Amino acid sequence: MTMPQITLNDGTKIPAIVFGTYKLNGASGVEAMKGAIDVGYTGLDSAFNYENEGALGKALRESGHKRESIRIASKLPGRHHAYDEALATIEESLYRTGVDYYDVYCIHWPNPKVGKYVEAWKALIEAKKRGYVQSIAVCNFLPEHLQRLLDETGVLPCINQIELHPYFPQDEARAWHKQHNIVTQSWSPLGRGNDILTNPVLEGIAKRVERSVSQVILRWHHQLGCVPLPKASSRKHQIENMSIFDFALTDEDMKAIATLARPDGRTANQDPAVYEEF
Repeated sequence: MTMPQITLNDGTKIPAIVFGTYKLNGASGVEAMKGAIDVGYTGLDSAFNYENEGALGKALRESGHKRESIRIASKLPGRHHAYDEALATIEESLYRTGVDYYDVYCIHWPNPKVGKYVEAWKALIEAKKRGYVQSIAVCNFLPEHLQRLLDETGVLPCINQIELHPYFPQDEARAWHKQHNIVTQSWSPLGRGNDILTNPVLEGIAKRVERSVSQVILRWHHQLGCVPLPKASSRKHQIENMSIFDFALTDEDMKAIATLARPDGRTANQDPAVYEEF
């Protein structure tokens, strides 16, 4: 199947679904990533702290695909936000993966108590100038963090990757992103660790459209204009998760899913205003 493409504010493109690699490590992780590439995923999302950049590189090399045909991403950990450390960490990410450049590189969390995320952002800007990365992005940034990046550097990220699922649709953040031409990527798109896959509203919609609940949720992300990052080890679920472009949810479906939003919808209470990740 043909994967739709999303154009970023720097003119580059990413696929409309990106394969998540969290907890895909070692030989089994390599096989899962190779399987994802084999069934048609052209974007894979990793992180320095996932400790699987080496597995990602091995999967790329063994996939039989040209490097430029697969867009890969990684993320800077909070303990290396200092400018020189950030640049060295990006270099280390490249060495681990065995590639000359990353398509996307992100700041993983703002870590506002430490307060060095602007310094880290300046390092990503420099990394892009050096050709280490094609596109620079962030994860888990609130609008006030993004505004500070703009005020102090004049550069906004092309992507903000945030927790987003039907229990936590992030209306305010998505609106800010849209206004500033930032693509919203959804981590935990299927609500890792909660009961969303057995929600009666979603099960009812899935039954009517003759799809799985996972496909309904991922289609919901797509119709919101978001790029979900589902993870799956089995070939069956990998194919299922990307098979969402030949059906659509109605306005009534979207409104019904909107009613599932919860004030405390975060799965693990990781509020970027206070959460620190190192």
